[in-house]
Amino acid sequence: MADSWTFAVARNDLGRTTLVDSAAPTPVDGEALLRVDRVGLTANNVTYAVLGDAMRYWQFFPPEPRGLDGQWGLPPLWGFAEVVASTVEGVEVGQRVYGYLPPAGHLVVRPDRVNATGFRDASAHRAELPSPYNSYRSTTGDPAYRPEQEDLLILFRPLFFTSFMLADQVIDNDFYGVRSLVLSSASSKTAYAAAFELHGRGPRLVGLTSPGNLAFTRSLGCYDEVISYDDIDTLDVVETAYLDLSGAPATRAALRGHLGDRLVRDIAVGLTNQTPNADAAGEVFFAPVQMRKRGQDWGREGLDERFTAAWQRFAPMLSGWLDVRVGDGPEALRDAWLDVLAGRTPPRTGHVVQL
Repeated sequence: MADSWTFAVARNDLGRTTLVDSAAPTPVDGEALLRVDRVGLTANNVTYAVLGDAMRYWQFFPPEPRGLDGQWGLPPLWGFAEVVASTVEGVEVGQRVYGYLPPAGHLVVRPDRVNATGFRDASAHRAELPSPYNSYRSTTGDPAYRPEQEDLLILFRPLFFTSFMLADQVIDNDFYGVRSLVLSSASSKTAYAAAFELHGRGPRLVGLTSPGNLAFTRSLGCYDEVISYDDIDTLDVVETAYLDLSGAPATRAALRGHLGDRLVRDIAVGLTNQTPNADAAGEVFFAPVQMRKRGQDWGREGLDERFTAAWQRFAPMLSGWLDVRVGDGPEALRDAWLDVLAGRTPPRTGHVVQL
């Protein structure tokens, strides 16, 4: 089998990177080997690294078997992989799957709960980690899959799932009884996908963004109003829920100062500027929690059906909103990582890497 490779970042300095060559692993009984084929890189992946210790993201793909010590981490990616060796019935060579992948040439998995939709990785080191990240969906058993939409799924599926679950939680809570929903980092994919789901269904939607992203964010049509962070003092002083996707302390302070007790909910959704926002917010949104609730309410099939319907409403809009930039090889993955980490990627651009 061809040699493999691993891309890693220093856990204490995400701008310091390394590429390590290695031999491709050989699966033992009960395992399958995936060849990582095509992945995306967004601010979401930087979030995984920033929260690598706090949220255990570093534990999904330990560096040690790959010739790296504990100072290095493998930031998880989303994308497609191909089964190139398997000892497990129902997991066949040539099968294409979508899921959580390392920034590496290969991944050994221990497939469990194998069925027509795919399998879960039951590797011991992943047993205590959030189960949605351990699922690998077979393209042949995935109602949301379309071959021509692979790059959109790579870039948006995990973000859109977060957005879908976030919007669902807001709706499930009757919009918290507010008259205004304010989203920070409104030009980000997660924010505007959530706004797409929420628009026209409840309170007024207001997007906050930087001056340079105002035109793009307004062009999306997902928000009732888009303003600059500098203009927070122009917001109507009405009952408001804040969905914080930026983690910027100054934005939270400005909102609290302007709205006072009319800011009735303050929910940390994620971060894009590497400043953890969970401690300062009133509460934290974590998509797997709402997913588990809806799994109980609707069943797995019901959740899949609703997600697929939402995705099929959303995906056609993306051709006008997104420019996919495709790189080739591990070096392109490193370049894309550094671009996204430094904030050099325009909101219209999505990085996909063919490996």
